[in-house]
Amino acid sequence: MTRDEAVSILTQAGAAGEDGFPLLECAIACAIHDYPFRDPEPARILADRAARRLKERAANESPDEALTETMAADFRLNGDLLNYDHPGNTDLIDVAERRRGLSAVLVIFYLDAARRAGLSAAAVDFPGHVLLRVETPEGPVALDPFSQGRLVLPSELTRRALRAGLMPHVADRLDLLMAPVSDRQALIRLQNILFTRALAMEDYEGAERSALRRALLDPEDHRPWLDVASAREKQGALTGALEALARARNLGEPAESCRVGMDRVRMRLN
Repeated sequence: MTRDEAVSILTQAGAAGEDGFPLLECAIACAIHDYPFRDPEPARILADRAARRLKERAANESPDEALTETMAADFRLNGDLLNYDHPGNTDLIDVAERRRGLSAVLVIFYLDAARRAGLSAAAVDFPGHVLLRVETPEGPVALDPFSQGRLVLPSELTRRALRAGLMPHVADRLDLLMAPVSDRQALIRLQNILFTRALAMEDYEGAERSALRRALLDPEDHRPWLDVASAREKQGALTGALEALARARNLGEPAESCRVGMDRVRMRLN
């Protein structure tokens, strides 16, 4: 798959509705967009095998137990505790090979398997850490893909929320702490992580790519184009920065805010 082919996949997904959002294929496209000409088939094979095994387990086990045993035990998908900042931890194709990664990537395999096995699950955009919400006959529960898919009790959710800086009156609200997000938003969360990491390493080309993927996945949001503009300006691609700012303005970014950015870039051009 080429980078242009990846862009085409993300563009089509961005234009489609939430129903049937092709999460796995879009995640593969995001990985290829960063580093093209790799073989994504091992990731697809892993996802296919996990979905089949999960369906077998779900026939005799509770949804949360079936997911944990399938993904963390049978297929050894787990968080990378020893090399948390390893660049491969945010790349779906690398994670499929290493069976280690960040929760924001691991949750994609969990969600894909759950969808295909007929289970009801969704990502939870928890502060600082992506969790998985699973619907069970006893009610929704939270799993942590980074920690062997283990169950996260309500009291621990509250403690984590307080450590992340949430106010007590919010940290006690399980309905807020376990609010599900769409598959699209789960994938966008991963792109936000990549953007932040790229900026920290002064990899402005990588930052631009991750921001562009956000723009393709959610074409009605003006904010990714502001990040595209910032990354391009850092690279000295001033004409491209102006184009990105114009896109943000057309999508609803306040005109005054965009004008300030455009004036600054134009001054550099002159």
